Amino acid sequence: MMIDMLGHWNPGRGTLMEVRATEESAASAAAAPPHPAPASFLQENHLRGTRAAADRGDRHAAYLTATTEVDGDFDGDALVRAVQRFTTRHDGLRCWFDVSDGMVTRHLVDAVDVGFRIERVGEVDDYGYLTGAGEANRFRDHVTARFANEASALRWPGFAAGVVVRPHGFTLFLGCDHALSDGVSQAMALAEVADLYYSERDGTDVGPFTSAPTGSALAYAVAERERAARFTPESPEVQAWCSAAAATGGGMPRFPLDLGLPDGQSAPVRPVKFDVLDAAGAAEFERICRARGARMIGGITAVLAMVDRELAGATDYFTITALADRTLADVTLTQGWFCRFAPVAFGIDTAHTFTELVGTAAAACERGAACSEVPVPTVIGALLAAGAPPERVLVTPQLLSYIDFRRFPMAGTPAYDRGMQSTGEGRTANASLWFNRDDRSLYLGTQIPDTPRAAAVLGAHHRRIREIFADIVATGDHVIASATDDDPTPATRSSLARHHD
Repeated sequence: MMIDMLGHWNPGRGTLMEVRATEESAASAAAAPPHPAPASFLQENHLRGTRAAADRGDRHAAYLTATTEVDGDFDGDALVRAVQRFTTRHDGLRCWFDVSDGMVTRHLVDAVDVGFRIERVGEVDDYGYLTGAGEANRFRDHVTARFANEASALRWPGFAAGVVVRPHGFTLFLGCDHALSDGVSQAMALAEVADLYYSERDGTDVGPFTSAPTGSALAYAVAERERAARFTPESPEVQAWCSAAAATGGGMPRFPLDLGLPDGQSAPVRPVKFDVLDAAGAAEFERICRARGARMIGGITAVLAMVDRELAGATDYFTITALADRTLADVTLTQGWFCRFAPVAFGIDTAHTFTELVGTAAAACERGAACSEVPVPTVIGALLAAGAPPERVLVTPQLLSYIDFRRFPMAGTPAYDRGMQSTGEGRTANASLWFNRDDRSLYLGTQIPDTPRAAAVLGAHHRRIREIFADIVATGDHVIASATDDDPTPATRSSLARHHD
């Protein structure tokens, strides 16, 4: 399993077939009454944005995708039954949401009303063009248009699935609204569907993870509200959030270099992905971190702080890390969006080397994790109450994530190991950093503003990331350099003064 950009996905020649809800199932779903379980906090914020974007006529891009290769001659009926079992197995996938006057209401489709069908759409040729679906167009454009139109939790199903069939195998793909999924879910989804497919096709039992209880996305949302009720503005964890944000003026973290976008403006995203270390290098980097009492995330955070120091002259580092939240309500194997966020903040002006800084970074990650159960609305309210400007708080923050795909339940199965996941491509003013590790490498994925200025600034930033990781692996350490006038981003320091006031 790996994360890559949709532009790199090319399943090759074959027959495109799409899985869709039956008319009867769609009608029953539309008539499903309101359900008392609330939306989760992340779902609420996301769905309000989705509703506002739809009302403006904007293209929906807030979805996640996954694709993999499945061996053996294709059986359409078996796939339909597999998708049906997959959907009924995860109650979050049976939900859709109504948003009216800012109020988000959940609707739950009864399991007996879930039904799918499969239909042939056309042929995909060797050049990636689709014929037979009306006017000839590119396969990838057809599929992303379908995701934009159908992978929305404002109706059911909030996902779109299909296959590209060829002799002795097929490509399986899925696009799902982010309200119903996250990176962990997408990593597991198609391996589970493939397991169910083989079970339906061959009459065999499913594997241990596909047969294990999944937990309930609805129960998670209820438990999340109960957990949130424990926190007040005076709670130590909330105060720690405010303290972490103080170094950047009390608001959410932004990318520390000037990307050339005025405050409040964004640009279309351009996905970027590159290897940071090969498998041996990643193992050596982890060994160096652990020798200093740090895990991989602590080491990665220390490297990024050093890049900020070297390129921008930063004296403080502040980011928000995304963490899995799957122990709450025991949703380890459940499809859904189960994340919490941790503030990671520490000073970087006194350390001279990586080995001096990595322990500080690791401790900051641990402190942040202890604050991560505070719900996002509580954090936002506390920052605003502390006097942070709304334009600095009510924004999408710069984020950091680390996922080790080698540790997932179905790692080692063909459908998992061949898998790839991506995100929809909307707009951004940041360049959040998604570090991922598999058996091949440690690599970085990011979505940057698609402007010449951002490309130049981030090109230098990404190059320095690679250089510092390589130096640590080669020598066991890295001496932090001072920001110099040779910095290729001349507006850096004036930008930093704004971000770290």
